[in-house]
Amino acid sequence: MNAAVIRQTAGLAVLLAAALSGRAILAEPRPIAAADTEAARFAPCEGPVRVTCVVDGDTFWYRGLKIRIADINAPELSHPSCAYEARLAEAATRRLTDLLNAGSFTLAVEGRETDRYGRALRVVRRGGRSLGEVLEREGLAEHWQGRRGDWCAA
Repeated sequence: MNAAVIRQTAGLAVLLAAALSGRAILAEPRPIAAADTEAARFAPCEGPVRVTCVVDGDTFWYRGLKIRIADINAPELSHPSCAYEARLAEAATRRLTDLLNAGSFTLAVEGRETDRYGRALRVVRRGGRSLGEVLEREGLAEHWQGRRGDWCAA
């Protein structure tokens, strides 16, 4: 018997033994990472018609769907409470635009699908990592805690 036949026979014997004993061959299945399949060219939103653009550091439009990034809260660009929040909101908006334009991404539903304003709630990931977490690490957003934070508190 040649080596290939011996290996194949041994492999079949292991499979048969596992099937007869009712035991799984692998103790834990490994998750398969989904491929990042979404991509577009983003710019800041302007005017009333919004299809694919960035509103602020945690909200953007993608193919006509308004998306609120579910895992973060970023400073408000449209109605900041102080000059610091306004500056931070501009920086967060620019950075989110850069991150979205840097390559393909995945939109994941984790929890509720929409918020009380009708925006789609999604976690944006690239290579399995949250883009919201990138904004958090850079000081441009905070982890979502169920309510808007105060960017102007001393």
